[in-house]
Amino acid sequence: MPDTTPDPSTVLPALPALSAQAERLIELGVHEGAGLSADEIRTFAARAAAGAGGDGALLAVHPDRAPASALAPLLRRDGKPGFVVVDMPDVDEFAPCALELPDAPLYLVTGIDRGDHMSNWSPDEALPALTKEDRTPLVLTEGIHWVLQQPEALERNLCFMTIASRLRKPNGTLDARTPAIWISNGTGRDGRERRDAPKVGWCWWNNRHTWLGFASTTGRRG
Repeated sequence: MPDTTPDPSTVLPALPALSAQAERLIELGVHEGAGLSADEIRTFAARAAAGAGGDGALLAVHPDRAPASALAPLLRRDGKPGFVVVDMPDVDEFAPCALELPDAPLYLVTGIDRGDHMSNWSPDEALPALTKEDRTPLVLTEGIHWVLQQPEALERNLCFMTIASRLRKPNGTLDARTPAIWISNGTGRDGRERRDAPKVGWCWWNNRHTWLGFASTTGRRG
């Protein structure tokens, strides 16, 4: 198993202020699709910023209100929109697994880390290590929100998985696919025109990838 020591060179700058994050979501029209008013977004952000633990937090819309299929096309990199891979038409069926999100349309995600030090681990190896660190992995929509607010969180060879989102089959077992966000090479069914675009895809639960870490959080609050 690779070295678990975080590389300080990969530490990202702080997230924008919650007020700026609110305006970003409004600019993108996320609130409209989520059935929220611009004032509701702004008010939540202002109250959260005034409370304890708001600094450095990510403002997220609950996936029941803003699913991954609606958020992914809002991503941009080099002017190219994000997309969901064609063999993941069930992307919105990947639900939070082994954790409960705040029962609110808007909530905060605190202490986000990209998990670069777990690159080349499998999800099966990473999950218990994160649990031991008192961290939980991000769900897919949280990862997309992060890149919407901080595009530099997605770098070539330093992308990430969001393994808290899993798809449960009708027989109760978990699908072996696990969602991830990375940068398209424009190969295969992606199409050359999508080279360098942000991409929502999947990897197998037991596979390792040198270019994928495991995004996680220290907590969430509504």
